Amino acid sequence: MTSLRQLEYLVTVVDTGSFTRAAELLHVTQPALSHQVRALEKGVGGPLLERLPRSVRLTPMGRAMLPHARATLADAERARCAARQASGLEAGELQIATVYSVGLGVLPAALRVWRRERPDVDVRLVEFRHADELREAMAAGEADVAVGPVPPGWDGPLRELGVEEFVVVLPIDGPREDDGTGVVDLATLADCAWVHYAPGNGLADLVDQACAAAGFQPRAAVRTEQSAAAPMLAAAGLGPALVPANVLPEGFHGRVLRPEPAIRRTLAAYCRSTPDPLTSAFIDVVAGKCTLGSPHGNP
Repeated sequence: MTSLRQLEYLVTVVDTGSFTRAAELLHVTQPALSHQVRALEKGVGGPLLERLPRSVRLTPMGRAMLPHARATLADAERARCAARQASGLEAGELQIATVYSVGLGVLPAALRVWRRERPDVDVRLVEFRHADELREAMAAGEADVAVGPVPPGWDGPLRELGVEEFVVVLPIDGPREDDGTGVVDLATLADCAWVHYAPGNGLADLVDQACAAAGFQPRAAVRTEQSAAAPMLAAAGLGPALVPANVLPEGFHGRVLRPEPAIRRTLAAYCRSTPDPLTSAFIDVVAGKCTLGSPHGNP
């Protein structure tokens, strides 16, 4: 069977024009080099090189084989580099799956640190509307790591990142439901038309569950697919919105209240199997450098 070593020996002999110089370049003895070339010739069924007194030349069979030998060696080198890249030794690509709100509120800070530390690693971010879709995608092998709410019943590696706080957003000039305390009982907002999320967005379920626990079903004034739009619409006066605190930008122009009881969810990074070094390094960055965030805005 033809080996990569034999192909490398053939190409080196051709490039140097000499068995002697090729042996020196490859750090092998000339008899060993000659033996491997003869074994290659035996394997393909004929001579590849014509041995001249001071040089070598390719036979017709050798000329036919040489470009394929070069291509095979190039493919092998690309495969080696890909494996090293995947292990984080050089560069590579990291595939991250998440949900919309986490991609907006949690990951930017971590990716900023990651990019600074590993500028040669490309990042492909895949975002989903619902945590169930995220879990299914991760189970199907669509990414290296998922970052989102803790998936129920997940039997692969999982690392909890922390607890995400939710806040209620209202316009600055609206009624003072909190009496100046910065805390609001959701039940006091039962008669409001809400800034809600589109069906299929995981935050829509969360809002419905939180309001149900407060004793009412929220009526939607407007529904949005985008996590970033909800607080802006609420601040504009379309109705209260329940949003992750970490999606609010610095200096957000809206009234931000903490619901009572508190509404929280635990976030995690999880994989299908033991993460490779590159993925493990990213999980460390998310866990160590990413802050789930305090709310920004005016109380």
